[in-house]
Formats: sequence, C-alpha cells, structure tokens
Amino acid sequence: MSRRQAIKTDNVSKLQRKSRRLLTGVFLFVVCVMVVDALVGDQGLMATMRARKQYNQLAADLARIRGENAVLREEARRLREDPATIEEIARRELGLMSPGETLFIVKDVAGPAKK
Repeated sequence: MSRRQAIKTDNVSKLQRKSRRLLTGVFLFVVCVMVVDALVGDQGLMATMRARKQYNQLAADLARIRGENAVLREEARRLREDPATIEEIARRELGLMSPGETLFIVKDVAGPAKK
C-alpha cells in the first residue's frame, strides 16, 4: 500500500507541476498582452506620445496666431484713431495729396542714342 500511495503522491505532484506551469504560462501571456496593449493600444504610450506632440504643435500654432491677431488689432486701432496712419495709407495707396501741396512729375530724359 505504501507503494500505491507513493505512486499516487508522485502522480499528484506531477499534476500539480503541470498545473503550475500552465498557470504560469497563462499568467505570462496575459501580462504580455497587457504590456503590448499599454504600449500600442488606443490609450497606450504611443497614442499618448502622439497626442502630446499634436498638443504641443497646436499650442505653438495658437501662440503664433494670437501674436498675429495682436498685430492686426493694433493696426486696426491705428487706422481708426491715428490720423497720421490714415494719411500715410491714403498717400501710398490712393495717391492723394494734402491741400496746398504741389505735385512734381519728374521724367527721365533719354540719353543720345548710341550707334
């Protein structure tokens, strides 16, 4: 009987070892799947890094556009309130003159023709 008990105990311990190996394998597989998902899944590390890069790019674009907006706002304010700015644009773009100014048109004289 002791021989049977030894064989039975040996079989039980082999079964326990196989169960442990199987359980360890399943556990390692689940851990690997979780690590891969954490790295490349929808909310994984790679997606987070891409989102952070996109956020930084958009923040830089926003800062640039806000700067342009401030320049345009200042130019609009000068056009509304500063007579010198309005006069300068009228002279440059429309060719207007102030009363009392005299317009001189200077033409280049063609030199003697070379033969």
